[in-house]
Amino acid sequence: MAIIIGLTGENCAGKGTVAEYLVKKGFYYYSLSDVIREELAKEGKEITREALIAKGTELRRMFGADVLAKRIVAKLQPDRNYVIDSIRNPAEAKTLLATGRMTLVYVTASPENRFERMKARKREGDPKSFEAFKIIDQLELNSSDEFGQRLSEVFALATKKITNDSGFRELYDAIDAMLSEISAEFKIERPSWDVYFMNIAKVVASRSNCLKRHVAAVIVKDKRIISTGYNGTPRGIRNCNEGGCPRCSSFADSGTKLEECVCSHAEENAIVQAAYHGISIKGATLYSTFSPCLICTKMIINAGISEVIYNADYPLGEAPLKLLKEAGITVRKISLEK
Repeated sequence: MAIIIGLTGENCAGKGTVAEYLVKKGFYYYSLSDVIREELAKEGKEITREALIAKGTELRRMFGADVLAKRIVAKLQPDRNYVIDSIRNPAEAKTLLATGRMTLVYVTASPENRFERMKARKREGDPKSFEAFKIIDQLELNSSDEFGQRLSEVFALATKKITNDSGFRELYDAIDAMLSEISAEFKIERPSWDVYFMNIAKVVASRSNCLKRHVAAVIVKDKRIISTGYNGTPRGIRNCNEGGCPRCSSFADSGTKLEECVCSHAEENAIVQAAYHGISIKGATLYSTFSPCLICTKMIINAGISEVIYNADYPLGEAPLKLLKEAGITVRKISLEK
């Protein structure tokens, strides 16, 4: 069955951006505000935010609180997916939900972000101060007029919520996730970010020439890889598998003869590579195929990395993990097939 995505939310929360993205995915677009615009155009009146609100209230009072929704429902075809914007009265939401096809989505953002977006669009009539903006917000949320805008009641009817306080990529990811939950038609079979970056780390590990263990680390910031590293001998030194590391060549038992090891660890190499190329890793996330050793842990802490995600436990790894947590660094283990 074709679906309908109904959009509600505060002013400048990003409903229009969500609608535009859905249109690109083949959804047909309607806005309840378009019904009001048609009425204002017939009367030859200027279309302003204040005029839209007043005319919307007038139409609801004359023809019923759900009049805008009823006019849109009359246009809907059963074999098309629709996105319907500007649902501002609970009666409108209930009429659209009664079609059995609609999922009501509440799009929201912080007042500060919404005010900045409003200022950026530079529309005449928009409030000039944050205080005035908040007053208008409250009026739209809780109108005492049953035929007016009663957004808080509409929000309560929503079964999905999208918070739009980051960039476009994060917003689009949230929309895709929401669609996949609603309909199998939009279900996207792709790995989570954690699985994605950890699998990349496993590929990086294949470059390791260590005789004992292949380990890799990937440093990520804003969902972008900024540095990678795998364990092996330092730059310009014979590779481990060519006899460059005495400890590995002697196949020493795990945890012994560490003073003979000349190999750099994966996390160490990833951090050093970032420094070598002048890239800040403060606030970044480090993915590693193994939990870090104590030396790498101290480097991770001092480099300002904020999160460590690892796949398998490193021998003697309890103390390093405890130190990371004490330093306030988020530590998570995700177990993938080794």
